[in-house]
Amino acid sequence: MTRTARDPSLRRSLALFRAFLREQDEPDACYSLLARDAADQVEAYGGAVAGRVVVDVGGGSGHFTREFRERGAYAYLFEPDVRELGEKPPDGTVVADGYLLPLADGSADVTFSSNVLEHVADPQTFLSELARVTRPGGLIYVSFTNWLSPWGGHEWAPWHYLGAERARARYRRRTGRPAKHTLGENLFPVHIGTTLRQVRARDDMRIVSARSRYWPFLTRTVVKVPGLREFATWNLLLILRRCPE
Repeated sequence: MTRTARDPSLRRSLALFRAFLREQDEPDACYSLLARDAADQVEAYGGAVAGRVVVDVGGGSGHFTREFRERGAYAYLFEPDVRELGEKPPDGTVVADGYLLPLADGSADVTFSSNVLEHVADPQTFLSELARVTRPGGLIYVSFTNWLSPWGGHEWAPWHYLGAERARARYRRRTGRPAKHTLGENLFPVHIGTTLRQVRARDDMRIVSARSRYWPFLTRTVVKVPGLREFATWNLLLILRRCPE
């Protein structure tokens, strides 16, 4: 099994950035690398996933689920949008809304959500559902692209700084096709400071680590600086522990 470069490191960040630049032309290579990197992070904080139940919520075409399975986990994909599944989703994939997962309380050892939070209208309800299906003491992995980061507007970034509608119009003029994301419909302005305050106020989970997911250095320090973190973090990674009942 091939591991990614040391996290954090400049080599790792450059490898991920190059993969993102080729995402449109080589999506499998991009997301396979991202999946290996994310699985490394899960194991760094929670130990080996072999023999454990991993619930991948909103994992799209299933790269994360496949990576966890290759490491010996009992991994299952729950994806609400059938258009995101691709031609060959992993066996056992369930089309389900992250607000209401068809799972019993405490079913998962690890609940995993990569770059989903900015696509849900009610992040706190979404987090509550992740907590519900995670066993007490289990790990919850949540990452999201915050609105004020350079990639906050997704395919129409960084022009989102000038306004969402203007950025979407520019994208259409440049590409000849409508943007995939529309603010207020399938993309929402999530902020780091607000999210951290809301999570810290919860009694069903505690923060193990809050850090920049892709940044090559000072990954935790930058998240502690109000204002700066909204621009410099790029993508926030929250490692959460499910609290006992």
